[in-house]
Amino acid sequence: MQRISLTIVLALGLGLSGSAVLADTLLVESVESGSGVARPAHGATMESVVQGFGEPGSRSGPVGDPPISTWDYGEFVVYFEGQHVIHAVVPPKR
Repeated sequence: MQRISLTIVLALGLGLSGSAVLADTLLVESVESGSGVARPAHGATMESVVQGFGEPGSRSGPVGDPPISTWDYGEFVVYFEGQHVIHAVVPPKR
């Protein structure tokens, strides 16, 4: 009886961990899919982003601690922590 229970627990555990890996892979693929679009580099300042890409279509934030702001440029979205870029991503097509 213990052998059957252990087999079931292991099978369920492996099944759940596999779905978590799949979710992570999908997220990475959607972010990397826009690699042909020029975007600001990690660590760039807000000032240098405006100089290089112009004014964003919209701005939101800062929110939270540390303060996170987002700027939407249409083709890509820039995420800032304080005054520096932490991510610039191309959202999936809708």
